[in-house]
Amino acid sequence: MDEIIIEMTDINLERGDTRVLENINLVIERGEFLGVIGPNGAGKTTLLKIMLGLIKPTSGTIRLFGEDIHDFRDWYRIGYIPQHALNFDENFPISVHEVVSMGRFVKKGMFKKLGKEDMKTIDEALEIVGMTEYKNRRIGELSGGQQQRVFIARALSSQPDLLILDEPTVGVDIIMQKEFYDFLERLNKEKKITLVLATHDISNITARVGKIACINRKLFPGCHPEELFAGALVEGMRFVHHLHGDQHA
Repeated sequence: MDEIIIEMTDINLERGDTRVLENINLVIERGEFLGVIGPNGAGKTTLLKIMLGLIKPTSGTIRLFGEDIHDFRDWYRIGYIPQHALNFDENFPISVHEVVSMGRFVKKGMFKKLGKEDMKTIDEALEIVGMTEYKNRRIGELSGGQQQRVFIARALSSQPDLLILDEPTVGVDIIMQKEFYDFLERLNKEKKITLVLATHDISNITARVGKIACINRKLFPGCHPEELFAGALVEGMRFVHHLHGDQHA
């Protein structure tokens, strides 16, 4: 049996009288590339934050790498690229290498000095994302797609087993989006990193991920790309969305 990385059981989240997420059950195994898709406000970001312990559900249980989330301490094993990672002051004087080095502190702890092995790991992360030649450049000078790669390198420098990305191509042009998705596919297949990617970009993601979960307050796991293109699940999700109104993720 493959190792279970994330196991969410009977997750519910209520805010006041509003049911944001209802009866969520999801299992993610090592090596999978899961795409979480749904319309804006469907709960994608909320679901990821519950996985990461950033939001506490009203009820239900979460296990990470076989441990209850309340007991889990090895957070360096999970890399997270939030939705607004590219929203920063581009004039801030920080180099690509300095950004990536921040990921080492997730594993070592703050205020620890980085040694030779740390520098080697940082260089390897930059090489994986193809940004070695830019390591001394200020991050604000890079394109959106290049910046996103740097943030992934930062996550990779903690040597995670799982990488979670929330709408990673927002603000990235169409040509760079394709290259970025190609890169994620290689990262999953060649580096064997388990990926969870939340997006509303159905056309790009369905050809690359191994499994898709559709969300709109409820989760529809195991939905297939061909069903999406046929329109059945999309229409069903729109119907649910219409019934329950927009819930902001």
